[in-house]
Amino acid sequence: MSAMLGHLLERINDTGPLTVADYMSECLLHPTLGYYTTRDPLGAAGDFTTAPEISQMFGELVGLSLAQSWLDQGAPSTFVLAEAGPGRGTLMADMLRATKAVPGFHAAMQLHLVEASPVLRARQQEALAGYKVAWTKTLAELPEAPLWFVANEFFDALPVRQFLRDSNDQHDGWREKRVIAQDGELGFALGGITPVAALTHRMTDTVKGDLVEVCAPAAPLAEEIGRRIEAHGGAALIFDYGDWRSKGDTLQALKSHTKVNPLAGPGEADLTAHVDFEVLAGATPSAHSTMTPQGVFLERLGITQRAQALAGGLEGAALEDLIAAHRRLTHPEEMGTLFKVIGFCPHGHTPPPGLDI
Repeated sequence: MSAMLGHLLERINDTGPLTVADYMSECLLHPTLGYYTTRDPLGAAGDFTTAPEISQMFGELVGLSLAQSWLDQGAPSTFVLAEAGPGRGTLMADMLRATKAVPGFHAAMQLHLVEASPVLRARQQEALAGYKVAWTKTLAELPEAPLWFVANEFFDALPVRQFLRDSNDQHDGWREKRVIAQDGELGFALGGITPVAALTHRMTDTVKGDLVEVCAPAAPLAEEIGRRIEAHGGAALIFDYGDWRSKGDTLQALKSHTKVNPLAGPGEADLTAHVDFEVLAGATPSAHSTMTPQGVFLERLGITQRAQALAGGLEGAALEDLIAAHRRLTHPEEMGTLFKVIGFCPHGHTPPPGLDI
């Protein structure tokens, strides 16, 4: 029995079944046993690959979009450039390389990374050698200043609770999905039917048997990002997989780039759930763009032209890899439609290039 499984079984024995959110939090963020706190999960040798790891083109275009937004807002002489969940630092490194030619951008920026994992902080430090970087564990620790912000596959790792719509002669409400102990293993079970205040608005668009996920941390984080942008200026780009409104069981576990049972090998696989972009848009006090497919966003910024420029000096396997990367980032059957982006900006300003209000 693994240490994490033993820990979870003991906790369930002591306090009862876990919500799916509590299960995710323990598996991912336990200080000594958690998935994110004990390893670098990215790349071919890890469990999953993100857009910045697929191609430099992603980070280059994201960086230039934010830099143009900075110019459009008068190029403030001091601003915070921040990323939440920066992985190995690859996205930020590509952003910084692409924006070196933007006059004044690097001189004005204060670089901050929101990262709790000591393992990943070390990788980020290597990737960003030569830059002055400040690390924080939370968004709330960022300085109060104009903020240009990016988050790629950050919100999908936040814990979700799962509720199944159900009814009987006495009640019409929700049954929460929970993690229980079964003969020394973990299993799922449903609680009793009860009203859920946070889902009152979902009684009109769901029927018996529908499952809805609720991510409690998502709205406060979006509010914090948007508050800073509305108060001080700036912009945010948030990329993730999901849709406008949550419906269905989207909890998944990835190990060695393969989907596995979320309850098998707790703490040894990446756990994520789709992001509800309607929640992010509704929480921010700033203006926000429309939710846009990642492929559309990247094409608007000229990823095909950038790929053609990079292809000019390539041949053989290197050229094939570039073509495959372009397809994976943009094609509807790959990441192009599954992944979405939403932008925040102050009221009265336009969102970063690539997006529309």
